[in-house]
Amino acid sequence: MNTMTSSAIDPSTTEDGKTARRSRVSGMDRALQVLDYLYETGTPAGAYAIAKAIAAPLSTVYVIIDDLVEKNMLTRQSDGSLWLGSRLYHYGLAYARSLDFISLATHEMHDLCRQVGETVQICGRDGDHMLVLAMADGPSHFQVASRVGTRVPLNWTASGRLLVGHLPETERLELFRRCARQSPTGRAEVDPQVLSAAAGEAFNERLSIQVAESDYAVACIAAPICDSAGHCVATISIVLPEQKVLADEDRYADQVRISAARIEKKMGWRER
Repeated sequence: MNTMTSSAIDPSTTEDGKTARRSRVSGMDRALQVLDYLYETGTPAGAYAIAKAIAAPLSTVYVIIDDLVEKNMLTRQSDGSLWLGSRLYHYGLAYARSLDFISLATHEMHDLCRQVGETVQICGRDGDHMLVLAMADGPSHFQVASRVGTRVPLNWTASGRLLVGHLPETERLELFRRCARQSPTGRAEVDPQVLSAAAGEAFNERLSIQVAESDYAVACIAAPICDSAGHCVATISIVLPEQKVLADEDRYADQVRISAARIEKKMGWRER
């Protein structure tokens, strides 16, 4: 039976909605306590033992367990004891693949850094922002302001546009209407129509270039890293002084495209 939503997660709501919000969080916390207990003990357990261990009412634990079993988050064994379900295994595999991706991408990032002698970054999307996931500093004295963990609006960077380039045009427009912000240099595009078109074109060309839009005298050349479904899951980019891009754009563009394609191939997302 599926009663967790109605009984444990979403009971009566106050006029301002605050009680309902606290109840939803509490229901989720209880479900995580059940899963954590089984994970930490490493052995199947009955509902009574779980309830006692997490100090929860037995009736509440029964409701949560039934819902988790129905959703394959838990499995009920022949003796009635409970253990982690197959759905968690699939989540674990997905997480493991993401770790494989970061490892491969970071290795390629360092190789590209050595080849071009410039700073290279791996970037991903964090909601309405681009997030720097990994970075290899180039050997020159050129300083890059963005470090690992830096978040900036999607419209400020070459990578930001690529990360949403695979989305349908209507989604891109809505996204840029919501998140486009003026950059410190005042040169970042903020018009949703222009941004959406640029994102789609850059994604199709597997290359995005921005010059001095987020930082003065700093340029970025990025290529998308796409999964087997054709979605841009991350980017690899070269960050360098703008005069170097103007002098040798084709060289940097070719190198970053090759690196992105190599990551995709090693992940099994493309054949060649």
